[in-house]
Amino acid sequence: MPFYPGQSLADAVREATAVLSDAGVPTPRVDAELLADHLLNVGLGRLRALLLGDSPAPEGYAALVAERAGRVPLQHITGVAYFRHLELRVGPGVFIPRPETESVVQLVIDRLAGVSAPKVVDLGTGSGAIAGSIAHEIPGADVYAVEFSALAHAWAAGNLEPLGVTLVAGDLRDALPEHDGTFDAVVSNPPYIPAEAIPNEPEVALHDPPEALYGGGADGMELPTAAAASAARLLKPGGYFVMEHAEVQAAWIAGMLRRAGHWQDITTHFDLNGKERATSAVLAKTAPNE
Repeated sequence: MPFYPGQSLADAVREATAVLSDAGVPTPRVDAELLADHLLNVGLGRLRALLLGDSPAPEGYAALVAERAGRVPLQHITGVAYFRHLELRVGPGVFIPRPETESVVQLVIDRLAGVSAPKVVDLGTGSGAIAGSIAHEIPGADVYAVEFSALAHAWAAGNLEPLGVTLVAGDLRDALPEHDGTFDAVVSNPPYIPAEAIPNEPEVALHDPPEALYGGGADGMELPTAAAASAARLLKPGGYFVMEHAEVQAAWIAGMLRRAGHWQDITTHFDLNGKERATSAVLAKTAPNE
């Protein structure tokens, strides 16, 4: 590896960028800078100013670049994932929140605008990104989060406790029965990858926990279907449900909600990349058909 003692920061970042690019890392320059800042802790603005001078490369930089070149997720190396306005602690055993999920949070925030002290639950919270963002951005919201995995629950606990979110260890299929019919909004980013599908990105295939990826069944739709059923149980009449999914699953999920018979205003939503990222629906005023 490069980065010999005394090498300048600028040369080290340049060489790191080349190493990461050769390894197939999607954003080699950004990752090279973030790894350097993880060691220097000066912020990207200051780091980029230092790159114009002759500051030395930080000790340990080569080892971190080697990890990232091995396609260990950047967030596992730094221990931090940034999501909307939050800095979340993450690591092995928890799904790394994705930027596209930020648009799902925005749908909930927009829907609840003007609602006083709304009650919201995030089914399958993982790191707590969705629930934490809603609690942070909707003053007075009463936010719950449900997580089945013990490892993910531990990460979520650390992230959500300062934000006042009620975190529950449980299965999204039957969680919170004592709260049936009381929520203004239910949001979920459930596992939805089909059983036989293998993610293309090594960071996902090798490091995201399988229980956060695979939705159950050949088509991956068992847990998304269960999330919709739980949402119908938990919501007030007129309550709002939104669920993230794969682009290719949008039509299937809209059809599933229509067939259930108790959803209206079923809408597919696009993310910033123009992909069909989420589907929302409103619980009809009549009782769900059980």
